[in-house]
Amino acid sequence: MTAPKKAAKKADKKSDKMTVKIELDAPRELRLVKEAKIQDLIGDSAGTRLEASGVLYRDGAFLIVCDNLTSLIRVSSELSPKAPENGVINAGKGKKPRSPESGEGYEDLAHDELRDRYYTLSEAEPVKPKGFRARVHEYDAKLRPVGSAHLDFDVAAANKGMEGLEWVERSGTGHLLALCEGNRCAGGKKGRTPGGGRIQVFRRGGKRWINTATIRLPEWLPFEDYSSVSVRDGRIAVLSQASSALWVGRISAKKWQVDEGTVHPLPTDSKGRTVYGNPEGVSWVSADHVVIVSDRAKKGAESERFREKDQSIHLFLIPGNNH
Repeated sequence: MTAPKKAAKKADKKSDKMTVKIELDAPRELRLVKEAKIQDLIGDSAGTRLEASGVLYRDGAFLIVCDNLTSLIRVSSELSPKAPENGVINAGKGKKPRSPESGEGYEDLAHDELRDRYYTLSEAEPVKPKGFRARVHEYDAKLRPVGSAHLDFDVAAANKGMEGLEWVERSGTGHLLALCEGNRCAGGKKGRTPGGGRIQVFRRGGKRWINTATIRLPEWLPFEDYSSVSVRDGRIAVLSQASSALWVGRISAKKWQVDEGTVHPLPTDSKGRTVYGNPEGVSWVSADHVVIVSDRAKKGAESERFREKDQSIHLFLIPGNNH
């Protein structure tokens, strides 16, 4: 596996901060298998504003979190509106779903297969005396809340924190992998400058999650931001919203290191323009398939061509997947 021969930035004035276009050979582009609007699958049971931010494949179904809802959404992997699995899960002491306008939700979710525990991620919240840290919420096998704790790592700001969450088991010890949204875990111009993708590694330490290591993504990776991470059978996938692309590589079984991997752009339109403008969450489904969920498109004419794909769930095939 080697880095792509061409991975360059290209201005796209008509998009909403979609300033990075990855130029790759066409065979590397993800191939759409099927997709659907989330609301078409579950109706209005979670409201009409579904800012999908994370997804997890498990037991033939997809669990989805939104950054404006504290409830989880479950849909069949068949993406059929008639599937009995489809619906809203109130993950929290029998409470009704919070209003979609509350602005409180989760960025991603992960599952500990060994202990059958689920975790959701809140991007960042203020901590004393100053600063921001992400919070992880834990649930049992029936998605009943167990507790929550901060990740022991300072993030740049309330809206530039941790975006992705994954669980990895190493020698009988469970670890949470938290993906920083900005390059070098920073905000502003520094965070938008490619070449500094970081995943922070945590293990439980009493009532908090202790930062024990940092995974550095390849420096050649031209992503302006990072929105989700998923690990399966020694392989790792990292999604970028701004770049509308997925990086796939291998993660070492002994060290917190990854190889160079390969970038797979999401499909574009007939003119080569970005149409998947809001990809926020990713999860492995099989050795050569991933599921991705898309956030709500921003207001304005610049984001108009993204609306067809927003607030949706998409199943993709990874071409030439021989990593």
